Amino acid sequence: MSESLKHVEIQQPLLNSIPAHLVPHFEPTYVQYYNKYSAGRLATHQVPIESYRADPLKYTIAYGRDRVPDEGVKMTDQKCPVDGGEITVRVYERDSDSDSASGRSSTPAQAPRPVYINYHGGGWVFGGLPTDFDFCKRIVRALDCVVFDVDYRLSPEYKYPIPVDDCVTALHWIRTHKKDEFNLDLNRVAVGGCSAGGHLSAVVAHICRDAGIPLALQILSVPVTDLHVFSREGSIRPDQPYPSYKDLADTQPLPLERMEYFHKAFLGSPRPEHLENDWKVSPILAPNFTGLAPALVLTAEMDVLRDEGEAYGAKMKEAGCEVDLIRFKGAPHTFMQLDGELNSSPLPSMFDH
Repeated sequence: MSESLKHVEIQQPLLNSIPAHLVPHFEPTYVQYYNKYSAGRLATHQVPIESYRADPLKYTIAYGRDRVPDEGVKMTDQKCPVDGGEITVRVYERDSDSDSASGRSSTPAQAPRPVYINYHGGGWVFGGLPTDFDFCKRIVRALDCVVFDVDYRLSPEYKYPIPVDDCVTALHWIRTHKKDEFNLDLNRVAVGGCSAGGHLSAVVAHICRDAGIPLALQILSVPVTDLHVFSREGSIRPDQPYPSYKDLADTQPLPLERMEYFHKAFLGSPRPEHLENDWKVSPILAPNFTGLAPALVLTAEMDVLRDEGEAYGAKMKEAGCEVDLIRFKGAPHTFMQLDGELNSSPLPSMFDH
């Protein structure tokens, strides 16, 4: 005879759950998504880096993306030489054979094609070519440009400045060695990325301006722009200027403790003293904001990085740069990866124009 089951109240919240006081401020579909797939699981920064490197898919949640078909998109992996080795750059372009078979039109073969260079997110520690796989295909299908997705080397094995240097090297390699191979229009080059990728894109934009390299657009999505909010030891400074770090310290999926982890992994702990005023660590400290490429800056209301991203956009505007600064209400840090779930995802509207 079976016994009736007793109802038991859970006294403690699940590991990595969204705090109750923040739940009403998130888009409801995200709360449902997060509770289903993430709450109760270890986050990637909570497992040994060796375990993650051995089996990254075990710790990576891919649900929530609006999958983009491979049809019509040609992908090739190429090796870009960098200091001390080489990195992979995945090239996405319109598949002309597929276009011909389906009757779709594309940019005339003789016309040079615009370029988008993508730097993935993941706190300079996680992520890789799978991170923005669907996003890169979406850009090719919607805009008929050539996309280069840069698989820069990751921290903590390769600390700053190596990830930054890899991204800059890849830009020069594309311009110097891939122009003729892919029929690129070097006057129509854009860079972009999410989170750490937004940081890398912002740094690259400054370097392009200083070197006289034309850049048509920079897309900075939930960017890290100020790592000097942390002490050299890696804890948040009590005098840091951004309310979102205080108000959203326990938000998900990027709480303060995760950003502290990324700071230590990327820069070391303690952070080397010579990095104290390095603007490539914190682009908001750059000495000159005039003449930067037009920028699209996207921030998420429920993200600890919200205020520093908006402060960076404001600083570009004050310097006379063309900036579209958009905050997405109720959105989490990862909203660009959740276009299959969230009403707040910007991707559909971005590609309607």
